[in-house]
Amino acid sequence: MAKNILKVPGFDIIKRIGTGARSTIYLALDEHSEKEVALKRVVYEKPQDARIFEQCEVEFKVAQKIDHPYVRKCYKLRKTRHMFKTRELIVSMEYLAGRTLEQSPTLSLVDVLLVFRMVAGGLNAMHQAGYIHCDIKPNNILINKSGLIKIIDLGQSCRSGTTKQRIQGTPDYIAPEQVKRKPLNPRTDVFNLGATMYWALTGHNIPTLIPKKDKFGFAVRQERKTPSQIKPKIPEEVSKLVMDCCEDEPKDRPDNMMTVISRLDIMIHNLLGDKIKNSKQCLKE
Repeated sequence: MAKNILKVPGFDIIKRIGTGARSTIYLALDEHSEKEVALKRVVYEKPQDARIFEQCEVEFKVAQKIDHPYVRKCYKLRKTRHMFKTRELIVSMEYLAGRTLEQSPTLSLVDVLLVFRMVAGGLNAMHQAGYIHCDIKPNNILINKSGLIKIIDLGQSCRSGTTKQRIQGTPDYIAPEQVKRKPLNPRTDVFNLGATMYWALTGHNIPTLIPKKDKFGFAVRQERKTPSQIKPKIPEEVSKLVMDCCEDEPKDRPDNMMTVISRLDIMIHNLLGDKIKNSKQCLKE
């Protein structure tokens, strides 16, 4: 039965729901709160696993500072030590029955904009608390059947203004300042968000400073096309917002997430207005 999978005091394990780098995620019932939670278990096997432990602790600490419906909460962190070293970490987190944006079916243009409007709202809450996510990508956005989203995996998050000692980020969505190891700020998340929107709208990745390689290991030069060049049906104002977010220089991107949200709101309003007009026209005919 499921209980034989893992035993964690205070939790009733229901089933395993995912795996990652040195981690396993379970659906469990918190016996104290009687809420369903996601339990992430990380086991130390190699010295390089210390980095994964560090990211789990960062995620827990940052999540404690953020209270927003679009950012996944972390409830408890439990460490198991042996010979003065932490050998196991278990984090209980908010559970959302859904799939990542990468796993989700193709969305309409309006739905894509609504999803990213929510993501921008969650990121804005992080920025207001003084933190940046640093790794927004399709796999770090959960969506349920009702369209509710959660930003997940805060393990690479940091204080605004931080200069990281090593390159951290996902190559297809990474901002230039992350690659160059310059100070990071909310506009770093603006780039990551824009790169993720680019993928969601086109199915392609925008070229970043970490180039793709061919089968021989040589860097491949990629042309940076706009979303509307790839898919002409994408409105120019949507395409422009994405490309503005993905400017190489942080100063050339939108100032903050509230600016992104304002532009998304106008586009959503216009698209929904056109839908209503078209439906009324059809009824008349």
